[in-house]
This record gives sequence, structure tokens and C-alpha cells, in this order.
Amino acid sequence: MDSTKYVGMDVHTEAISVAVRNSAGKVIMESILETKANTILEFIEGLRGNVHVTFEEGTWAAWLYDLLKPHVTKVVVCNPRKNALLKDGNKGDKIDARKLSELLHLNNLKPVYHGEHGIRTLKELARSYLTISKDLGRVMNRLKALYRSWAIPCKGQQIYAPRHRSEWLGKITEVGVRRRAEYLYQQLDALQPLRQQVRRDLLAESENSRRQNYSARFHVLVRFAQLY
Repeated sequence: MDSTKYVGMDVHTEAISVAVRNSAGKVIMESILETKANTILEFIEGLRGNVHVTFEEGTWAAWLYDLLKPHVTKVVVCNPRKNALLKDGNKGDKIDARKLSELLHLNNLKPVYHGEHGIRTLKELARSYLTISKDLGRVMNRLKALYRSWAIPCKGQQIYAPRHRSEWLGKITEVGVRRRAEYLYQQLDALQPLRQQVRRDLLAESENSRRQNYSARFHVLVRFAQLY
């Protein structure tokens, strides 16, 4: 008799709704678990046979994947945007957990890759680089918006250059506005070297991943690091 269990988890900050199906596809257990490592592992260890688990990609996915991987037969992190059946019918934590376990049993889920820690590091560095780049862009846009709001033309990149900063600050006659511009320049000065540091780390980790011959699907991150 096939002893495989198919576990669907709908994960939230405080609690996880769980639905378990047997090899015939019948729901044999439902539960609400606290989102804590020991609680989750106690539940999983109580299931006999081969245990397959699925949950959606999200804030908790990487942590939960690493937690469960050594204790179950298979973990599938799925992309809800590529699983149309997840959007059908009524919504709710219990219902979502049931749908996930059903789709897992039917082998009808689109997985999101979670794998080697080296690749995980590369992905996180890429996210950090993109986030800092966006923050930097916002600060630069705010600086130009400040000058434009006082009818001061500010085309090009000269406005950001440290050697021209006194000249640009001198164009602002109102003390409070000039102080605000100074604060924005301080943010700019903090973000620019941080962005360069993260870029160096990203390039180094990209090279490390290439040498270790990780999956080709992540070589796009290597290319990303080389281009920007």
C-alpha cells in the first residue's frame, strides 16, 4: 500500500493552515499550526511514510524550505500566479491548504526553484543590489524635484556631483529647503558607496557560482552582475 502523504500548507505570519491527503487523494487530516519551527517539525514527524509538502512562494518560503527539506521526501515551492486552479472558487486559509494538497497530489503545480545555498546567496545579493539601486534612484529624483519646485533648472547629472554641491546648494535661498537638500545629499552619499559594495559582492558571488557549475537558469544573475 502506498503510504505517501501530500501536505498543502497555507502560510501566514502567525499560523499555517495544513491539509493532508493520502495516496488516493482523500483528505485525512487538517490542522492549524503555529508558525514556529518546532511546532511544524513535530507535525511533520508525526506523519508516516513518504511526505510531500507544498506551499506558495512568499516571505516565509526560503525559511520553510530549508526547515522542511531534511525531514520530508519532497518539497515543492509553487508560484500561485502560474497555478490558475489556486484562483478558482472560494478563498480561505483552509480551502487554500486543501487546494494546494490536491494540486500536489495531481502533480499539477508550477514550482519555484529553491536550491543550493550558494545560489540563494547570489539571489539575495541581486535583490539587495536592485533594492539599493531603486532607493538611490528615488533620492536622486527627490533632489531634482526639490530644485524644480523652486524653479531651479537641473538637467543632467551635475546636480549630484560632490564637486558642484556647494554651487547647487547656493542656488537655494530658503534655509529650511536648503537643509532638506543637504539631507538628501547625505542619503545620496550613503547609498552610492553601499551600492558599489553590493555590486562587488554580487560580481564575486556570481563568479563563485559559475565556478561551482550551478544550474544554468541562474547564470542570468551572473550576466546581470556583469552588465550593471
